[in-house]
Parts: sequence; structure tokens; C-alpha cells
Amino acid sequence: MKKEEKTNVMRLLEQHKINYNKFCYEETGMTNGVEIAEYMGEDVAKVFKTLVTVAPKTKTNYVFVIPVAEELDLKKAAKAVGEKSIEMIKQKDLLPLTGYIHGGCSPIGMKKTFHTTVQESARNFDTIFFSGGKVGYQVEVAPQDLEKMVRLEYGDVICG
Repeated sequence: MKKEEKTNVMRLLEQHKINYNKFCYEETGMTNGVEIAEYMGEDVAKVFKTLVTVAPKTKTNYVFVIPVAEELDLKKAAKAVGEKSIEMIKQKDLLPLTGYIHGGCSPIGMKKTFHTTVQESARNFDTIFFSGGKVGYQVEVAPQDLEKMVRLEYGDVICG
């Protein structure tokens, strides 16, 4: 049996003595967040994805962590970070900017510190899931523990 890999996100959580659970679905090849939540047997509302944006005028990057089944409302997101507008970064820019590839982007362990906004619904759960920093890995962490790792704020940034 193959030994499960430990990602940088998991190492960082351990360095900060933060309890987490890991979930590996690498062998499935799944990348759709809703399918992953269902495969894990978890409420889709507590499984989050990490999105990276840029403000065209200021060229400032922002990170948003939202439930996998939801869509980022770019107007609400821009307002939340005090910008006139924001847009998603180009996929080719994700790895050089964050150190992560599409489908494996985590709010923990990015190359730089970015202004991070987490959808306020995360506070409704004792724990939430998000990428473990590699495609095929999720970590489960208490929102208040995520706050110890990432400078973040909560806001309503999804459509609807």
C-alpha cells in the first residue's frame, strides 16, 4: 500500500500545532468540488475552494475561499476588498503567483501573503474542508484555526 503523501499545507498545520484531518482522493482523478464533497460523504456547503483574483486598476491580488457549489460574485468581492472591480487571474498565472496549480490551490502556504476573504457561511461549521495544497488532497480544519494560519476576514462574496 502506498504511503499517503504529506503536503506542505499539512506540514504547516503541524508546525503551528493545529489539529486537522486529511482526506486523499488522488486515485479517483476527480477535480469537481461538488463530486469531491459527495465522494467524501460531506455536506457540500462545508467544502470550500480557493480562488485568486486581481484588481485590474491596482494590479493587487486577492484570495477568496467559498463553498465549492457556489460562484464568486465579482461585484460583491470587489466591494469586500475596497476595489472598483476584480477579475479572476489567468490560470497560467496561478502557479508562479501562489505556488499552487489549478485544483490544488489552498489558502495556506501561498508564496506571498494575500488579502483573504472567506465566505461568511464558514463560521456556521465546526470544521470546513479545503485543498490540502495538491490535487487529490483535502484538509479539514476549524475556521478559527484557519484564522491562526491566514490573515483573513469574513464576508458575503457569493452570488445569490
